[in-house]
Amino acid sequence: MKHVFAFLTLFLLTTQLALAQEGGSLKRLTLRSDLLGFEAVGRLDMPGGFCSGALISSDLVLTAAHCIEDAVAKGSLDGVTFFAGLRDGEFVETSAAKLAVIHPNYDTGPNPGFRNIQYDVGLVVLKSPIPTATAAPFAVEALSRNEQEISVVSYARGRADALSREARCSVIDRDSDLIVFDCDIWFGSSGAPVFNTSGRRPRIVSVVSAVTKYRGQKAGLGMMLPARLAEVKQALRAGRGVVGGSEVNSRRIGVGDRDNSGARFVKP
Repeated sequence: MKHVFAFLTLFLLTTQLALAQEGGSLKRLTLRSDLLGFEAVGRLDMPGGFCSGALISSDLVLTAAHCIEDAVAKGSLDGVTFFAGLRDGEFVETSAAKLAVIHPNYDTGPNPGFRNIQYDVGLVVLKSPIPTATAAPFAVEALSRNEQEISVVSYARGRADALSREARCSVIDRDSDLIVFDCDIWFGSSGAPVFNTSGRRPRIVSVVSAVTKYRGQKAGLGMMLPARLAEVKQALRAGRGVVGGSEVNSRRIGVGDRDNSGARFVKP
């Protein structure tokens, strides 16, 4: 919708906004059986907190650019670690980050506009690939114009120790670059996969970038993903803006604060 921005008041989740953190439709994936099919969603830990992310190949984690922009700016991935299927201290696999890259057009300045959300895409290459038999990566596809029902699986403040899944939430508006949805996201949900679950296996159609006020209600924002992801992959192959190397050791909307299971959304 070409007028979508007329209704948006963006909160980068650095603001103090009294919003519900846990909705009744969220299911905590506490048991190993609860996690079945979502093992490839995990928590991406950084020295300053955490984000959510998902495997799109055995060694490639899709997340939000703003989750890793500090690491990219510093040129160091020390402490950047992905925990696939993390729940209450247990995980199906883990690996340190080897390389990271954000979209070449992502604006890391202090006052990015709404359109920056379309570029809020980052990739982390893992030092140790995670076997697909253990955590099957997700395919990425375009969000169909007729698709209205989506799902989000994420970590967040108050639920940092295990994934929570909202099986059904709705697309409430879109344009050629962005989607607006009513899924229950919060600090730490940044980078979480937004799924189309209409088929036999969920496919990722967007990545959680920010929270907003839309026509008076809380809403999430994500990008139309396939073209932007292809551009980040191209930058990775070309080595443009790529951080990391063989010496690297095994690290938001926002970044979650692991010390208090909270999180902040940094600017998207």
